[in-house]
Amino acid sequence: MFRKYGFVGIILIVLIEMNFFLKIQPFANWYFPIIWLGYILVVDAMVYQLRKNSILSNNPLQLIGMFILSAFFWYAFELLNLGVNNWTYIGTEGILNKNLFTFLSFSTILPAFFETVELLRSIHLFDKQKLKRKYKITKRFLYIMFFFGIASFFLPLIFPKFAFPLIWLSFFLILDPINYLYKQPSIIGHLKDRKLAIPMSLLAAGLILGFFWEFWNFWAIPKWIYNIPYLDFFKIFEMPILGYLGYLPFSFELYSMYWFVRGLFINKEHLLAD
Repeated sequence: MFRKYGFVGIILIVLIEMNFFLKIQPFANWYFPIIWLGYILVVDAMVYQLRKNSILSNNPLQLIGMFILSAFFWYAFELLNLGVNNWTYIGTEGILNKNLFTFLSFSTILPAFFETVELLRSIHLFDKQKLKRKYKITKRFLYIMFFFGIASFFLPLIFPKFAFPLIWLSFFLILDPINYLYKQPSIIGHLKDRKLAIPMSLLAAGLILGFFWEFWNFWAIPKWIYNIPYLDFFKIFEMPILGYLGYLPFSFELYSMYWFVRGLFINKEHLLAD
């Protein structure tokens, strides 16, 4: 049976979609956290329908933790954006409590991402995908990856017009080797065992969410717009088409950031079981 909160999520999405045209306040200004809460509830209910367990149904505290971590993760990207100025927010003048709106909006990113990954895993879309051969992971490779991660963090701040895409690689390159060394879930670990189900689910989830983020943003009053050097052409919604490629490494970053922080506090069986 489809979970009742899934129907609540559908109602929230439909109402906000309608309000993109009606512009009824304050809902028009607070669309982002509302519609993404609806998305999270719907997708979680779909996951439960498919396999009789889900993050919200079985581990609501974990989902709450994701909401909190999500906000702080995106604040890190906001700090990096101060150096590259690739996106700007407009239409926020009518929001009474901007700090609360910002926190709640940012808090939906990680839960929406992991719920989407769980949905893709539940339909076994990539279960049969494997690397043709096994790769040996050396410490030298891990150190090189970590070094490039540090460089990717600082180069956009030094050369913002040329190195800005590296923002969407830096945290992954820094944290994934650490996760691997400390036996946390990592992209490196998934590639070592040749299984591609999780990496490909992450990439697909990044593209799916990228589409919905840009689609719903396009119709909104408070929204973001882009200033991307040399690539600011052929826009789909507000995003230049090549900008969608950034959602691929961003999905790996979210995965690496989450398991790095989670690994600091607990060392339990991970969410996305093989």
